[in-house]
Amino acid sequence: MASSQTYTISELAREFDLTTRAIRFYEDMGLLTPEREGAGGRSRVYSGMDRARLRLTLRAKRLGLSLTEAKEILDMYDSPRDTVPQLEKFIDVLSRHRGRLEQQHEELQATIREVRAHEDEAREALDRARQSVPAG
Repeated sequence: MASSQTYTISELAREFDLTTRAIRFYEDMGLLTPEREGAGGRSRVYSGMDRARLRLTLRAKRLGLSLTEAKEILDMYDSPRDTVPQLEKFIDVLSRHRGRLEQQHEELQATIREVRAHEDEAREALDRARQSVPAG
């Protein structure tokens, strides 16, 4: 995107439903690199590239990637277009993330089985308790 449009921190916060503090945090993580303007460089001016990086960062977060992983992927696309290393890195990050998600899924399945067993035991105990109460 070769757009020369710029954005203020408030505009990006509004567009992406974020706080300005969250955007500054993404800056601190190196995900965004706005230009500085005004007295003492206090005003941030975000480029179309910053906006695109923010959109991709939020997409990576929705996928469950860490901000460090998101930065690795974004930085890879800022580098010269040597697609083999980029794709290998991207596949590696996604593969590691998928492995973590599969492990979490297995753990959740085990927890669900345990909860279901306790629920079944409690239902059986309730049935026994109801049967032992004299009709009144």
